[in-house]
Amino acid sequence: MRQEKICAIPVWHHGLARYDTIFVSMDDTFNGMLSMEVAHVLCFFSFVYTNGYSYSCALIHWFDHIADEPDNLMGMWMVRPSFMADSSKNLSVIHVDNIVHGVHLLPIFRHEQVLQSVDFHNSLDIYRRFYVNCFADYHAFELAS
Repeated sequence: MRQEKICAIPVWHHGLARYDTIFVSMDDTFNGMLSMEVAHVLCFFSFVYTNGYSYSCALIHWFDHIADEPDNLMGMWMVRPSFMADSSKNLSVIHVDNIVHGVHLLPIFRHEQVLQSVDFHNSLDIYRRFYVNCFADYHAFELAS
């Protein structure tokens, strides 16, 4: 697979923030989306443990699958941000080796009008349901089909 950049930075090219979404490997006994979860990268960091090894990690906000299969109409999986019982974000720290690929999420607009203030930097906060865009590139199609 090709190399790609996954970003989690507060300023992108002297402009707005960029925090990418990713596929996270969870269960190798399944194929495709059943083996992965979707997450929003909030921060990359590394630390040196007492054994002297450096661990590269990511702080992520999980997304939940809305159904156990793709949407019948669109043919794409649907996800939504995951929250704890107290309404706080469901966050985790993962090793970067668990990141499979970047993922493009498309907001599910329903019937509401799209606000002019919606942009790439805030759409994950404004919308609550998303399609996993399996048509973004070849690798996404292979992973999310």
